[in-house]
Amino acid sequence: MTNLPAKVLSELLSIRYDDSSLDVLLGRYVEVAKAGIPGIEEASVTLVRREKLWTAGYTGELALSADELQYERGYGPCVDAAVSGQVMLVTDMREETRWPDYAAAVVEKGVLSSVSIPLPIQLDLTGALNTYSRSPGMTEETVEAATEIASHIAVAISNVVSYTDSARLAADMHTAMASRAVIEQAKGAIMAQNRCSPEKAFEILRTASMGRNVKLRELAEDLVGRLQQPA
Repeated sequence: MTNLPAKVLSELLSIRYDDSSLDVLLGRYVEVAKAGIPGIEEASVTLVRREKLWTAGYTGELALSADELQYERGYGPCVDAAVSGQVMLVTDMREETRWPDYAAAVVEKGVLSSVSIPLPIQLDLTGALNTYSRSPGMTEETVEAATEIASHIAVAISNVVSYTDSARLAADMHTAMASRAVIEQAKGAIMAQNRCSPEKAFEILRTASMGRNVKLRELAEDLVGRLQQPA
């Protein structure tokens, strides 16, 4: 029996693999997760393949920054959930003792609680659905809803990879990593122009991407390309 609202379940079931890249497909899932999981503000999906970690889908800068703080260290709730297959719940990051260095760093970013749910993928990669909140106190209700959505995501990843080969998966991974670099450049330009924070710059870029119906990476590449042209 599902614990998800009917609307959220309907949105999950309406997502279809239509030859989209893995990051685009997972982008759809994390948006549903953000809207449908109680007590969270951002969500992401971490994938691990041959000891390489990357964020394959995310809803905002907060989630991506929290993920990458863990990749830099090689540990943290999303990394440990993906590798161990265990749920990692942090109800108050300020009191977290399992990853004290990461916890202190992510609190500075504004994250006060999180839950990472392992993805039961029967392939040569593992992963986790990560949810983040700027408030403490994620509950078992959060875990239950995230676990159900994670099961849908795991099936989607398995289906996508079954239709692609190893080279395609590797290409998706490299694309995701390259996207991060150009998005950072575009963010820097927006921060300079608007005198705003990295979070606000990312939101401006993301809003423009959605409004123009173009991929975030493509919009960032266009912006950076125009800035590099001679005046």
